[in-house]
Amino acid sequence: MAQAQNVSFPIDTRFGPRTAEVYCQRRGSGEPLVLLHGIGHHLHAWDPVVDILAAEREVIAIDLPGFGRSPALPEGSPYDLPGTATVLCSLFDALGLDRPHVVGNSLGGLLALQLGHEKLVRSVTALSPAGFWTEAERRYAFTVLRGLRVGALTLPPRAVDRIARSSAGRAALSGAIYARPGRRSSEAVIAETRAMREATGFESVLGAGRSVLFMHDVSEVPVTIAWGSRDRVLLRRQGVRAKRVIPGARLVRLPGCGHVPMNDDPALVARVILDTSR
Repeated sequence: MAQAQNVSFPIDTRFGPRTAEVYCQRRGSGEPLVLLHGIGHHLHAWDPVVDILAAEREVIAIDLPGFGRSPALPEGSPYDLPGTATVLCSLFDALGLDRPHVVGNSLGGLLALQLGHEKLVRSVTALSPAGFWTEAERRYAFTVLRGLRVGALTLPPRAVDRIARSSAGRAALSGAIYARPGRRSSEAVIAETRAMREATGFESVLGAGRSVLFMHDVSEVPVTIAWGSRDRVLLRRQGVRAKRVIPGARLVRLPGCGHVPMNDDPALVARVILDTSR
């Protein structure tokens, strides 16, 4: 059973020391494995793979600051890549984690690679990580994300509940990020739409991402970059660019998977993660 907790910890901001708070769930035992979701999502994106991972690892799934149940960062704390990596490092200290394995999807994949570059983790698994786009590809991805955000803000909750009850409705609500949205439960899709609607960090993170281009090698830790063959947000050719930037990384194709592959093929994604952390 998962142990849920709100973790408060000190961080430095432009206005001096402040306190940040992050919600997380822990389960399993073994070497620590931290899971980082994408923009507008929440820790439950990992639900399809958590039990498989927890059979071998202590799994810590977190709601990134400004998403899910985690409040936004204190005023004066930036959402840029180095700043967020520093916040996560402080969170690891608060949780008593010494260089955990880290897995991230999309925004979370980009953050995981930054943590790897700074040698703060034992291994990195990045699933469709952001930051390897051309400017045109970035604008396209941001248009898709803004569309999801507008839809979540515009649709009344009762309408979302009704739409999510059918397979076609779940496809309409979440087909941009899943290759097989019909596999997601109606309750999960409703919760994801609510998480997107209530994401206080969405605009700040998206704004910080406009200038992001990941150009750092990640050496001295094992790195796997995995891309869904049916990713409609960050196109799979970006994985080839990621391999050029990080030549020591293992590049893995996830057949039939979309941008959030954990739901589309849980067994395959869990195997990729565990292989890297071993």
